[in-house]
Amino acid sequence: MKIHEYQAKDLLKRYGVAVPRGQVVDTPEAARRAAEQIGGRVVVKAQIHAGGRGKAGGVKLAHSPEEAFELAQKMLGMTLVTHQTGPEGRQVRKLLIEEALNIKQELYLGIVIDRTIAAPVFMASAAGGMDIEEVAATTPEAILKEPIHPALGFQAYQARRLAFGLGLPSELVGKAARFMMALARAFIDLDASLAEINPFLVTEEGELYALDAKINFDDNALFRHKDYAELRDLHEEEPLEIEASKYNLNYIKLDGDIGCMVNGAGLAMATMDIIKLAGSEPANFLDVGGAANAERVEHAFRILLSDPNVKAVLINIFGGIVRCDIVAQGVIEAAKKIGVSVPMVVRLEGTNAEKARHMLDRSGLQLVSATSMQDAAEKVVRLARGR
Repeated sequence: MKIHEYQAKDLLKRYGVAVPRGQVVDTPEAARRAAEQIGGRVVVKAQIHAGGRGKAGGVKLAHSPEEAFELAQKMLGMTLVTHQTGPEGRQVRKLLIEEALNIKQELYLGIVIDRTIAAPVFMASAAGGMDIEEVAATTPEAILKEPIHPALGFQAYQARRLAFGLGLPSELVGKAARFMMALARAFIDLDASLAEINPFLVTEEGELYALDAKINFDDNALFRHKDYAELRDLHEEEPLEIEASKYNLNYIKLDGDIGCMVNGAGLAMATMDIIKLAGSEPANFLDVGGAANAERVEHAFRILLSDPNVKAVLINIFGGIVRCDIVAQGVIEAAKKIGVSVPMVVRLEGTNAEKARHMLDRSGLQLVSATSMQDAAEKVVRLARGR
């Protein structure tokens, strides 16, 4: 789950992370008032769930309240397109009006989960203000890393080592270490999957600030944080993914043309891989889970077919927890009720697979049966291409 920059900063302030003074607004007049209260010279920042806002024109310096008003008029309602939004972009509905600081140095701080060591890792780099992915690809040695022990946590000596590694003057090392320790506490307490400050700012006055902040929550821990629901902005999420969440379907929209309905995350990933191997691209990740009954399959079909890019559907089900004949019955009922208008390839393996295939053959539906994953992928790709 993602949240906006202003929400991330509100959370980080509770842990002692210094952030610039700012106000969230949704009208040009409110932007003017905020700039007057903050001091006149402010930064107007578009609030969307994507990086690269500055390059796309979503972060502007205003030298007066009147200029803040004018910038807000231009930004509010605009569609901001960045490298993370895709070509469709995101509409700007809120702005963060923030005090302008005297920038001396821009650094980077971030905490992510490192799957290779099964623990969070604290990253720091002197190359702040840049896309960290670009830094990692071109100069990986510029990124300093300290693992966070699951039991012992992030230690003060690790924070000091990172601060020295960033080349900070000795009088700022202690302050920077406390800043990092506060960020690490926030990451753990909030059950975050990502906490990023880019840039981590050093001012001419020798102060340290989180000039930008990004926090993503671990969806698996949301049950522990009921209050996070009010932080969710549905305008920033894919409509089909929102619809899928209503039925507890694990759905992620992608850019391909092969709709996938699979049970089990591992099988879903393998299905997407083999579709790519067959020469096409998956239109989605969709795990219907173990309870692939008629109602669940119907909801999945509706969501799949709501994507105009889908030219064919591949149903790949392993009957372990759920019997294949139950899945087949669900597919037949859902397809007849919805009226599927694109070709469908079905591959069922496991408990009662043979019975399920006979049910599909006698259904009267235009279904293509497949005997293996490779066979299914090749058939669905051919059908998607009209062959």
